Amino acid sequence: MRERHWRTWLSAAMLGLCLAACTSPVSRPEPAPPTTSAPSGSYDPARFAPIVWTRAKEAGASPRLVMAILFNESYKPHDPALERAWQRLKPGAAFGVANMHEATFNATKKGRAFAGRSWDQLPDDPDLAIQAESWYLHDLAGQLPAHRSGSITPDELLALGYNAGPAAMKSFARGTKPGAQAQSYLDNLRENWAKAGKALGEP
Repeated sequence: MRERHWRTWLSAAMLGLCLAACTSPVSRPEPAPPTTSAPSGSYDPARFAPIVWTRAKEAGASPRLVMAILFNESYKPHDPALERAWQRLKPGAAFGVANMHEATFNATKKGRAFAGRSWDQLPDDPDLAIQAESWYLHDLAGQLPAHRSGSITPDELLALGYNAGPAAMKSFARGTKPGAQAQSYLDNLRENWAKAGKALGEP
């Protein structure tokens, strides 16, 4: 399922690159931005462990949760050119290694050290993406209900909030059963939890 999703994403993104090239014959090509991964699928979020430790600590977020979400969001190749090609095909798609939407980024950056940065810089800057992810998790943690029902842990609720938004997170915290998409995200998070710990050198 994830492999098919990745192949569909990659095919669509490559189509977007071809369309951009074919429909803009007179425009001068921009210099290729530095890539954060190879389109071949070799991308591994573990390479960002030092950044995760730094940015999570700054935001008071769990490094393991930050890393686990990066693994969850690694279903597509995080190559700047491909991300921008996909954006042309699907306006409003998320950017960066943490797959953040523009409205979320703009709300999260207010009053923060990266307030002067722009959402469209995320594909080229994994550090910025992880910084924004960490602070968004910090903000979500402040919205977790003090009294919760069900078996979903606080970290899992924060991950669901990252994926589906704070309103959904609060609903799950009250005991609402996750739908198919949210449950799939939760299942992936649980599968990636040990991998995230290993990437960070945790026991």
